[in-house]
Amino acid sequence: MYTVSVKREFDAHHFLVGGDWGDENRKHAHHYEVTARLEGLELDLHGYLADIADIEKRLDTLVGHFRGKTLNELPEFSGLNPSIEHFSRVFCDAFSKGLEHTIEAVTVIIAENSNACASFRRDLRENGPGIVREP
Repeated sequence: MYTVSVKREFDAHHFLVGGDWGDENRKHAHHYEVTARLEGLELDLHGYLADIADIEKRLDTLVGHFRGKTLNELPEFSGLNPSIEHFSRVFCDAFSKGLEHTIEAVTVIIAENSNACASFRRDLRENGPGIVREP
């Protein structure tokens, strides 16, 4: 299985809800690092799983959506505690929409500091909604 990954960093805010987590219940910022990892068995005619420039553009657009925002206030987090676990799934689902090539899975890893990260892996082999496959 081939993999290709791209990382970006950005700041965003959140506060945890539904439990007593002390300071985490108050609005605060994190310097997030997000890694998008694409997986597949086949390379295109240029020897790419996916063009890194295309991955960077997709990642930059999505990071721009979250940069500087309070996650709790975004519709994607309606009814959710904005944990890094939920954030990794929300980010992965948005990143995966409309991917081309023969990408079989996408994993998004989000770190909120040097000690804590979470990830979510979306298997695309079932040709889920919004996934475009080349013949």
